[in-house]
Amino acid sequence: MWQLLVAACWMFLLGSMYGCDKKGSPTNPEANMNISQIISYWGYPYEKYDVVTRDGYILGIYRIPHGRGCSSRTAPKPVVYLQHGLMASASNWICNLPHNSLAFLLADTGYDVWMGNSRGNTWSRKHLKLSPESPEYWAFSLDEMAKYDLPATVNFIVEKTGQERLFYVGHSQGTTIAFIAFSTNPELAKRIKIFFALAPVVTVKYTQCPMKSFATLSSQIVKAFFGDKMFYPHTFFHQFIATKVCNQKLFRSICSNFLFTLSGFDPNNLNMSRLDVYLSHSPAGTSVQNMLHWAQAVNSGQFQAFDWGNPKQNMMHFKQLTPPLYNVTKMEVPTAVWNGGQDRVADPKDVENLLPKISNLIYYKWIPHYNHLDFYLGQDAPQEIYQDLISLMEQCLQN
Repeated sequence: MWQLLVAACWMFLLGSMYGCDKKGSPTNPEANMNISQIISYWGYPYEKYDVVTRDGYILGIYRIPHGRGCSSRTAPKPVVYLQHGLMASASNWICNLPHNSLAFLLADTGYDVWMGNSRGNTWSRKHLKLSPESPEYWAFSLDEMAKYDLPATVNFIVEKTGQERLFYVGHSQGTTIAFIAFSTNPELAKRIKIFFALAPVVTVKYTQCPMKSFATLSSQIVKAFFGDKMFYPHTFFHQFIATKVCNQKLFRSICSNFLFTLSGFDPNNLNMSRLDVYLSHSPAGTSVQNMLHWAQAVNSGQFQAFDWGNPKQNMMHFKQLTPPLYNVTKMEVPTAVWNGGQDRVADPKDVENLLPKISNLIYYKWIPHYNHLDFYLGQDAPQEIYQDLISLMEQCLQN
């Protein structure tokens, strides 16, 4: 698919040279903005903070303390935390128009909204001691995000707001690290009022996304191709394609097909005029080790910690010869789940196997036409998901 985009790029350049692009579609301004600028652009207040984890990673997190205009409420607002998926960022929650973006909807409804960024992505690529140029910086996967990132971020929010408990919304990998953290860290779990799991991913035994092909390669081959540092960061080339090619009507179909190749197809539920915004903020990168962890999960069919490759390394990290299994049944947090029938990543069979293991499942909805990205990009997401999600929050606050 990237070959098609490269061809489209050359077509665009040649078209411009020969005057064929005189009526090109304008680029959405948010395509060239960072997260803070996007929030401000739509008239919302924002705050940006750096959270330092126990192992020295510096995470950029964002806050929308209230909706547009001055806040009329003097009492503390209920807090909700949003956590993105694999190779994504906090921009997921604000990349649509305000009436379609979960973060903006929650702020306008009266919530104190916080958005996290996992270590290694575009907005969380700093460390107290390690350089992102070093392999040591990138020696992390789901385990560290759950063990260090999530507790550090939640504890920071609690300290900053003075509220002991908050709502948690996760998409894809944002649910994975939550299932790990909330089942292994009881003190952290007590801070969560409700866990909202959008397209939950625990096992990926039945996944049909390209990650399945990635899993057929040995770790040695993966590292030979991709190195041992960063995987799939956002580059100048991605930005050029997003803002100079994908905003052209001629190439929208190619661009949308690329976007949906990873997740399932339903371009009819996508605001095609905002493709440049979606693609200018994705991918946001992760570590090669994290991708190896996902490949391990595809191959094993287990919900398990990262296998460091030999018993000695595993013993050093886990005090046992093999990586431990994560037990979802130990999680007692009230949980609401939404999953899609066309989701290539969070396959319906994997979700079906997960549901009986959730000991405190308070809500479940199957959306037959949803793919993996519809949960935050879908034009009908407010009707299919967000209304009920907010309703569950309101009911919780009234009890």
